[in-house]
Amino acid sequence: MSSNNHVIPQQLSPAFVQVVLPVPLHRKFEYSIDTIDIDKYQAGCRVLVPFGKKHLVGVVIDISRTPDYATDKIKSVTTLLDVEPVFSTSMLSLANWIADFYIYPVGEVLASMMPTLLRKVAKKTPKQIDSQKGNVDDQLSDDYETVATNKTFSAQPPSNDYLFAKPADQAQLLILQKSKKQLALFQQLHEQPILLKQAKADFSAAIVKGLVDKSLAYIEQKAMQQGAWPSNIILGEKQRANPEQAISIASINQSTEFTSFLLEGVTGSGKTEVYLQVIEEIILQGKQVLILVPEIGLTPQTVSRFERRFGPIVAVWHSALTDHERLQVWLQAKFNQVGIVIGTRSAVFLPLAKPGMIIVDEEHDESFKQQDTLRYHARDVAAYRAKQANINLVLGTATPSLESLHNALSKKYRHLTLTKRAGSANMPTQHLVDLTGLQLKAGIAPSMLTRIEQQLKDGNQVLVYVNRRGYAPALICAQCGHVETCNDCDNPFTLHLSSHNLQCHRCGKFEEYVYKCRQCDSANITTQGIGTEQIQSSLAKQFPEYSTVRIDSDSTRGKRKLNDLLTAIGENKHQLLVGTQILSKGHHFPNVTLAIILNVDSFLFSSDFRAPEKLAQLITQFSGRAGRANKPGEVWLQSYQVGHPLLQDLVNNGYAQFSRLLLQERNAAKLPPLQWQVAIRAEHADKTLVMVFLQYANQLLTQFTQLTFVGPFPAGIEKKQTRYRLITVAQSSSSKYINKAMTQVKTALAEHRLASKIRWSIDVMPTDFS
Repeated sequence: MSSNNHVIPQQLSPAFVQVVLPVPLHRKFEYSIDTIDIDKYQAGCRVLVPFGKKHLVGVVIDISRTPDYATDKIKSVTTLLDVEPVFSTSMLSLANWIADFYIYPVGEVLASMMPTLLRKVAKKTPKQIDSQKGNVDDQLSDDYETVATNKTFSAQPPSNDYLFAKPADQAQLLILQKSKKQLALFQQLHEQPILLKQAKADFSAAIVKGLVDKSLAYIEQKAMQQGAWPSNIILGEKQRANPEQAISIASINQSTEFTSFLLEGVTGSGKTEVYLQVIEEIILQGKQVLILVPEIGLTPQTVSRFERRFGPIVAVWHSALTDHERLQVWLQAKFNQVGIVIGTRSAVFLPLAKPGMIIVDEEHDESFKQQDTLRYHARDVAAYRAKQANINLVLGTATPSLESLHNALSKKYRHLTLTKRAGSANMPTQHLVDLTGLQLKAGIAPSMLTRIEQQLKDGNQVLVYVNRRGYAPALICAQCGHVETCNDCDNPFTLHLSSHNLQCHRCGKFEEYVYKCRQCDSANITTQGIGTEQIQSSLAKQFPEYSTVRIDSDSTRGKRKLNDLLTAIGENKHQLLVGTQILSKGHHFPNVTLAIILNVDSFLFSSDFRAPEKLAQLITQFSGRAGRANKPGEVWLQSYQVGHPLLQDLVNNGYAQFSRLLLQERNAAKLPPLQWQVAIRAEHADKTLVMVFLQYANQLLTQFTQLTFVGPFPAGIEKKQTRYRLITVAQSSSSKYINKAMTQVKTALAEHRLASKIRWSIDVMPTDFS
C-alpha cells in the first residue's frame, strides 16, 4: 500500500561573505550566498555583486554563517568568478598593510593589484552570467564591464603564442631571397618554433608580420606547463667580476634570510652585472626574481642584457602593454612560468609563485612614487614584500635617496659600495661655467661651443641637457608684454615648432600657433627661454656636418622609437645628443666624452626642501653618461651662481659626501627621513572652499600633541585644469603615531560638508609638493 506522505525538503539558511569593493570607503560589505555553495567561496576569490545601480567586482575577505546586519537588507552575490583564489593569503596580507600604511581603502588597493581585465565586467557577459547564477538585470550600466565569467582561469596556466614555419614552394623562396631578415627568421623556424615575443624582439614585429602575410609562417598558442622554466634554462656567458663586484655578489648570495642591501655604486661601476650574477643563483634554485626599474621604455639596454643572459624566462611589465599582455604576464608570474619579471612601479603587486629576490634598480628615482589615487612608494612596498617572503631585497643606485642612505648608515640596511668604474673607464671630471656677462647662443656659452667643436672633430659624441621640451617656454608680445597663457592653469604656453602649436605642460591643452598678439594685435611676437627643440635647431646650424638628435617625450613617442634612437646613438649615427631627463636614465653611450647641463640655477632656489637632493642626483646621473668606455669624459655645469655652496660641494666632493652632509642638515632641520610626513591635498575651482576645508583639517590636527603641521600653502603648481591646489603637511617623529592620528583625521574629514564637493587626498611620505 503506497503512502501519500511527501517529505518536504528543509530550506537551507543562507551563508554570508564579507567583500571589499573598489569604492572610496574604508569598510567591508556583506552579501548572502547559498549555504550549499559555502565551500566554493574562499578568501581571495573575486565575486560579482550588486552595488547601488551598478555591478562591481569585489574580493572575498571572509565567510560566515551569521550576518552582521538584518538579513532583509543584505543583497546576494550575483556570481562567483573564481574556482581558486586570485589572491593568496600573503597577497591579502600585503593589501591590508598597504591600506593601513597609506590610509587607503583596502578594496581600492586590491583593485590596483589586479590587471584591468580581472577587475572589470565584459559588456557581453549578462547572458553568460544568467546561465550560471539566476537572473541578472539586462539594463546594466556601462560600469558593468568585466571579463570575469571565465571561472577556470586560475586553475589553468596561460598559453604562449609561438611562431611556426609553413612549407614553402620554390616561387615563395625566391621572393624571400629579397628580404634577408625574413629569410633568416624563416630558416630558424624550420629548425624549431620560436616564442612570438622572442621573434619580435630578435627580428621586429614588421619582419614577423611580413612572413605571416606571405603565408610562410603562422601563429599558434601552446599551453605552458606550470613551473617548467627552471629545468631547461640555458644561461648566457657571464663576465668576470672585479674585486668590489665579487664582494657584493658574495655578500648577497651568503644571505639566506630577509636582508635589505643598499648597493651604492658610482655610474658605470657594473651594478647590473652584480644583479645578473646574484639572480643566477636564485634562478638555479627554481625561484623567481622581481626587478623594479623606473621606466621600462627608458632602459631597453638593461632589459636586453637580462634577456641575453637568461633567455625566454624573462618577462616585462609596463604601461605600454595591452590589457591582454599584462594579464598574460600576471598569470605567468602567478603560475611560475617565468623566472624573472622586469617591470615598472606597479610590478611590485605581481603575484610570485616562488619569490626568491626583489631588486629595485635606481631606487632613488621619483617615478617609484605614485602621485595620485593610491599614493604608494614601490620601494617601500618591495621592502615589505621581501620581509614577508623572507627573501633578500637589493636597492641599487649611484645616488641613494636620503631615506635609503639613512637606513644604511643606521645599519637597518647592509651597505655595499662600488667605488670604481668597471673595466678601464674612469669617472668624468666635473667643472662649472660662470655665465655672468656672457652672450649665450641658444643657452650655450661660447666656451662650450668651442669644446663641442673639438670633441666632434675628435670623433666623439656630445650630450646637452635642458629640463624643458619644446622650442621655448613662453611666447611674448614685445609691444605690450602680453604672454600667451593657458587660462585653465594660469601658466604660459610652451611653443612647439615641431608640431607648430602652443602647449600647456600642466594640463596638456593645445592651441594653434598665434602670429599676432591677442591683446594689441601686434605682429612683434618673440620667445623667451629655451627648450630642446631650440637647442637642437641651433646646434644643427652651428655644426651642419654632424647629425643632431633630440631625445625627449615628444621625439620618443611610439613603441620602438626610443629603442631605435638609442641603437642609432650606439652606432654613432648621431653625434650631438640634446635631451631631457630621459638621457640620464642609465644609458650606456661609449662614445660620449662631453656632457653639458644648461640652466642648473632653476633647481637652486626651489621651495621644495628635496630640491638639493634631486639636483645632486640629476647632475650625478647625467654626468655618468660621459666617459663610460676607454675615453676620458668631462661634464660642464652652466650657472650664474658658480659660488653656490651646493654646486661647489657637489663638484669638488662628489655625491657620496654631499648626500651625507645633506642628511645632517635634514636631521638638524627635523625633516625626512628623520621625521615622518603626511600631506593633506585638496583642490577645487573655488579657492575659498579649499581653504575652509583645510582650515578644518588644521583644527583636527591641533588635537594631536605629538604632531606639528604647516599650511594650507599653495602647491608648487597652484592651479591646474581650473582647480586651485593647496596642501597642509603634518609631521611627527613616530610613524605609528602619525599614522593613527591621520587615520582619525581622514575619517573626520570625510564627514565634513565639503568633503564630497572638493577633490582631496592623503599622501603618506610625499616626495613632491607640486
